[in-house]
Amino acid sequence: MFRRALIIGLACVATTWLAAAVPAASLSDYQSRVSEALVLLQESHAAHEEEGLRSSDEIVAASLTRVRELLPAKETVLFAGKSVPVDNSWLHESLAEYEKTRGVQRRSEILEQTSERLLALSERLKQIGSGTTPTDPEANKSRLAGILRRPEYQRTAPEETALQRLVNSFLTRLSKLLERIFPKFPRLNAGSSSLISGIAQILVVGICVAAIAFIIWRYGPRLMQRGRKKKTKPEARIVLGERLEPDQTAADLLAQAEDLARAGDLRAAIRKAYIALLCELGDRKLISLGQSKTNRDYLNSVRDKATLYGSMRRMTSLFELHWYGFVPAGETDWVEFRNIYRETLRTGSAPSL
Repeated sequence: MFRRALIIGLACVATTWLAAAVPAASLSDYQSRVSEALVLLQESHAAHEEEGLRSSDEIVAASLTRVRELLPAKETVLFAGKSVPVDNSWLHESLAEYEKTRGVQRRSEILEQTSERLLALSERLKQIGSGTTPTDPEANKSRLAGILRRPEYQRTAPEETALQRLVNSFLTRLSKLLERIFPKFPRLNAGSSSLISGIAQILVVGICVAAIAFIIWRYGPRLMQRGRKKKTKPEARIVLGERLEPDQTAADLLAQAEDLARAGDLRAAIRKAYIALLCELGDRKLISLGQSKTNRDYLNSVRDKATLYGSMRRMTSLFELHWYGFVPAGETDWVEFRNIYRETLRTGSAPSL
């Protein structure tokens, strides 16, 4: 009995010593590992989208192994002088789900969703590191309560739609009319008879559609003629979150990118040049610019143009690597990006497109 108790005691001491021997990671180290894992997942997602890439499974498997090494399921991060336990088990669960899934489309969706969540975590860590997020528990609690009190988080009883109110009013009036004609006729309401309620809804919708059709037939041509006479003023465009003035051209944006590169801000120069590319392709009617569109949306819109898609995909990967992946850009990276930019424009002006 004494020997068993001694063995258990030594095991507890060894476990405590091993836990103390593993140092807590700094916040900057954790943030750096999150950024590196994000880049690996983005590259894996891009490999899934490459057509005819036979070695994508090996590339992705190696990347996922590295991601697990970078972000273990449980670890400790030193923040504000205190050791904070960090739970990365959600990431390992997502990777396990990816490996169990066999569908190519679903696998791509899992990688994309996991990358988006890691990107959100990276942005949050940047806010914490810059001191813009309150670290006081009471302040966090109060802030969370304030968020939960917003209208969008409040559950309210569903209100009747305008159509439902109109049907109920119609049934009430019909019921009163039938009571006068037939005193023993049962009173109608929206829920008393599904058949009558359905017929009433069809009648109401039919009347509304007929009224709208008549208005369009009667006044539509006149309104269209008035609309043609008015000249619409060009409005500012928003591309990837950046506001562009109506008279701002792709050449202007590329010139700004060159100025940023000469100033040493190569990461911003690559972003500016990528936006210039999108504006140029938009002016050539090869893509359609939109405020809510992402870089992947623009890339997928030229998927049917094989040559243009290939060069634009390379630029998109480099843009994501340096802008969203926070990988430092060097002079050679900028030169490569600028050369691909020119190649893409030549491809976009090809007669085959």
